[in-house]
Amino acid sequence: MRFFSLFCMLALASVSFGQSSRQHINFDEDWKFHLGHATEPHRDFGYGITNILAKTGDAARIGLYGFGAAAHIVAQLAQHQGRRVFAFTRPGDVAAQQFAKSSGAVWAGDSNASPPEELDAAIIFAPVGELVPRALKAVARGGVVVCGGIHMSDIPAFPYELLWQERTVCSVANLTRRDGAEFLALAPRVPVRTEVRTFPLADANETLAQLRTGRLQGAAVLIMTEAS
Repeated sequence: MRFFSLFCMLALASVSFGQSSRQHINFDEDWKFHLGHATEPHRDFGYGITNILAKTGDAARIGLYGFGAAAHIVAQLAQHQGRRVFAFTRPGDVAAQQFAKSSGAVWAGDSNASPPEELDAAIIFAPVGELVPRALKAVARGGVVVCGGIHMSDIPAFPYELLWQERTVCSVANLTRRDGAEFLALAPRVPVRTEVRTFPLADANETLAQLRTGRLQGAAVLIMTEAS
């Protein structure tokens, strides 16, 4: 079987499957990683997480905006490093907030709420631009806001005072083989436990719809058999 991971960043994408004559695809051996789940390879993903977490420096209090495939791994790594995680979900998503707490978050609440204390850094996984000024408002002076997705809606205008006192906004554009290697070295020591649900490839559109509406916790994985 070949396994394809769907990360939260795909939640707003649309997928259509047409006829294709392609039967095989070349894959660089250097980019094949696994966590050691020999019987459950669909659990092997998240190789760039250490890169995203590294952007927060030595922040002790980290806010995670959007709690899904990537965030539930970051929460485990951060907790292992002695950091405290504050999770922000779409308003009213009690299930996601409970999931965040079970993954190590010390607090979980709505994305439009203020955390119980100032944050040293924030990582935004949800592709929602309006979360940037909210995160800036939540971090302390000298804090950093990391935009962890590939796509994001427009960031609205915000007062300069939110950026003042040396707050920083940055993105994560590229992941390297070294990121994968570093993650694999750290994951067994945590140990990282991934929450996944598998779906047949034919149900890809419905799977994305569930991700879009927050009906899935953790990661969704599409499985394509030889018959597909």
